[in-house]
Amino acid sequence: MSKRSADYRHYHARMQRVLTYIDQNLDGDLCLRALSAVAAFSPCHFHRQFSAVFGLSLHRYVQLIRMKRASWRLAYRGDASVTEIALDAGYETPDGFARAFHQRIGQAPKAFRENPDWVAWAAALGPLAEARNRIMTQNFSLDDVTIREEVAIPVAFMTHRGAPERLGETIRRFISWRKANGVRAATHATYTIFHTDPDHVPEQDYRIDLAAATTRKITLADEGVEAGQIPAGRCAVLRLVGESENLRHAAQFLYGQWLPASGEELRDFPFYAQRVKFFPDVPEHEAITDLYLPLEIGKTRRACVKLQPDQTAF
Repeated sequence: MSKRSADYRHYHARMQRVLTYIDQNLDGDLCLRALSAVAAFSPCHFHRQFSAVFGLSLHRYVQLIRMKRASWRLAYRGDASVTEIALDAGYETPDGFARAFHQRIGQAPKAFRENPDWVAWAAALGPLAEARNRIMTQNFSLDDVTIREEVAIPVAFMTHRGAPERLGETIRRFISWRKANGVRAATHATYTIFHTDPDHVPEQDYRIDLAAATTRKITLADEGVEAGQIPAGRCAVLRLVGESENLRHAAQFLYGQWLPASGEELRDFPFYAQRVKFFPDVPEHEAITDLYLPLEIGKTRRACVKLQPDQTAF
């Protein structure tokens, strides 16, 4: 590695350290002086350095990451009051939070909690996702993938069809069903099954299943929920640590790099994920998602990945 390349990586590592610190201290002091000290840069220049790297001002980045956590708690964590969420977002009063939330997201917090406009939400937080992806994308190697023999998992699932931007509506319904029926994430593993790629199918054909491990009997009263099973079999497993809303980078690695090098053949079951740790319950950089690529038995073209001992998933 050249000195210039090493210097570049070191510079970005200092910037990434700032993003990690922000994730860990969303309730704390995130002023210019504090964050420049984390990066060991002069506060006189740090705001310009940050904007140049991430395409967002430091103030806007901090506000958007706090708004993202607040919006997730409003939409998916009904046990937290708007006042609690406002204080956690760094606002002294609910009114100040409401004004800022409306300015950024386009809805008042209470209106968003009742009926989120997911299309506007995605547009408002798009710059945040773009900024984080500039230097926080996890890099993988072939050694990061293990092959495991998975047991069959009975699940209850709810299918989302249609615009990917409206997936949040289905998530809210599934969370409500889980809470009402005692199928909570703390005790029942959570899965996402990706039947289609939103980049390659018309919007109306997009399908994704939200699933929870359970042997509970599903009846007609469980409107919109069906019983199913994630079948037993060999799987290539890749662990993703950090932001997990967009799994494109990890999926491209599995399909485009690992699979051709592995000599494996794919089984006729969709690519799926298990959500081990969730944002906003943990800081976003601590979220954990395990990705599963189902493999055929006895159709290996050439062995290249060592079979690992069975591990307990999620």
